[in-house]
Amino acid sequence: MTADVWLPIAPEEIEGLPEGLRYLFWDGGEEFPADPADCSFYVVPYMKPAGIGVRPLPEMTSVEVVQTLSAGIDHVQQGLHHLRPGVRLCNARGVHEASTAELTLTLVLASLRGIPDFVRAQERGEWLGGFRPALADKSVLIVGYGSIGEAIEDRLAPFELARVARVARSKRTTARGPVHPLTELPSLLPHADVVILSTPLTEETRGLVDAEFLGRMKDGALLVNVARGPVVDTKALLAELDSGRVTAALDVTDPEPLPPGHPLWQAPGVLISPHVGGPTSAFLPRAKRLLVDQLTRFVNHEPLRNVIVTTGA
Repeated sequence: MTADVWLPIAPEEIEGLPEGLRYLFWDGGEEFPADPADCSFYVVPYMKPAGIGVRPLPEMTSVEVVQTLSAGIDHVQQGLHHLRPGVRLCNARGVHEASTAELTLTLVLASLRGIPDFVRAQERGEWLGGFRPALADKSVLIVGYGSIGEAIEDRLAPFELARVARVARSKRTTARGPVHPLTELPSLLPHADVVILSTPLTEETRGLVDAEFLGRMKDGALLVNVARGPVVDTKALLAELDSGRVTAALDVTDPEPLPPGHPLWQAPGVLISPHVGGPTSAFLPRAKRLLVDQLTRFVNHEPLRNVIVTTGA
C-alpha cells in the first residue's frame, strides 16, 4: 500500500518530489484530506494558531516522521505523547536562517538609529535631527548560538563591532571564537550593548529573561527577541521599559498575537514586529528544497536531516 504524505504546500507546486508516495494537501483546514491513520510522513502546517498542527496526531497511528517547517518545535511537542515509539520529529534547520537573521539586523539597526521615531516624525511633517547610537563599536551578545545565531553573526560581521559573545546550552569552540554555556550568562550580560535572543523555547529557556537577567543588562542596552515570546518574562520586561533603563525590539511576544490594549504596545523604547522573521520570499524555495530532500531520503531509507526528537527514545 502506498504511504500517505500530508503536505501544507500543494504537491503540484513542489518540483522533484520522489515517486512511490501519495501526496495529500492539508494546511490546517477543518476537514482532513484522508484518514490520518494512513499517514506515514506528516508536514506540520506553517504559522497556524496554537493547536492546529497537533490536531491530527492522536489519529496518526502509522506516522513515521513529523516534519515542521519552523526552526522551533515547541508548538508540536505537546502532541508527541500521542505517537507510538520511534517517530522522528524533524525541524526546518536551513530554511529560516537567512530571513530571521535579516530581520534581526533590521530590528537592531532600526532601534539604535531611531527609525520608529523618524517614521512618526514624518507623519507629523517634522524634521527630527540629533545624534543616535551606531552599531559600530558595540558589544553584542547572542543567546542561542545555533544555525540562526550563526547566521546573525554572519550579518553582523561587517559592522565593526567591538565584540561578539556567544551563548548556547553547552560550551564549545567555533571558527569565530568560543561559545559560552548558559551558566556564564550572568557574567556576560553587564558587558553587552545589544542582547539578541535566538534560542529555542525549552523548559530551560522558558522565562530565561526574567527580572534578574534584565537587571544584569547594562543601562541603555537593547534586548532583541527573535526566539519565542515565553523566553522573556513580559511583566519584568515592562518594568524595565517603563523605567527607561533598557530598550527592546521584539518579533515575538508573550502573549502572541499581542492583543489590542496590551501595555507592550505603548511601552517606551520598544519596537514590535508581528512574528515575521520566517515568512518572507525566501521561505518557499528553501522549504520546498528541504521537503524534496527529506522525502527522497525517506523513500530511499536514508538517514533524515534535522532529527530533533525520536519518540520513546
